[in-house]
Amino acid sequence: MSPVTLEKVSENNFADFLFLVRKLADYEHLTPPGKAEEERLFRDCVADPPRYEAYIGSVGGKPVGYVTFYFTYSTFLALPTLYLEDIFVLEEFRRSGIGRELFRFCRAEARRRGCGRMDWQVLTWNNPAIRFYEREGGKRLDWYVYRLDRNAF
Repeated sequence: MSPVTLEKVSENNFADFLFLVRKLADYEHLTPPGKAEEERLFRDCVADPPRYEAYIGSVGGKPVGYVTFYFTYSTFLALPTLYLEDIFVLEEFRRSGIGRELFRFCRAEARRRGCGRMDWQVLTWNNPAIRFYEREGGKRLDWYVYRLDRNAF
């Protein structure tokens, strides 16, 4: 297999990014972004500064995966935290090292940007992802995840 190349999402490759986001929604049995959400995804990705960062992994020029992240802050560490929002690889390219490359890219970015840690969440049913993250050194925390949706603000 050809090596993975990473490219920051921009106006030029945003359609490829949306294609991959929709594929992740299919995989997770979620409703993909609609038109308004797609417009916000674009605006927030290309803003200066961006609200989140997105990178596409390609093999032989074909987009096969992506990663998105943003930064939070730890008051106890007094350092930023790289929060990994999404990491996704098309099914036919899984188990070929692409996910590992995307994950290692995030680790390197966290180190380069002086982060004290890197956080992410995994759906409880996603056993392949859980095994992947644990092989990469990830530790499951004893925290419950809570959320308020927009209509509860």
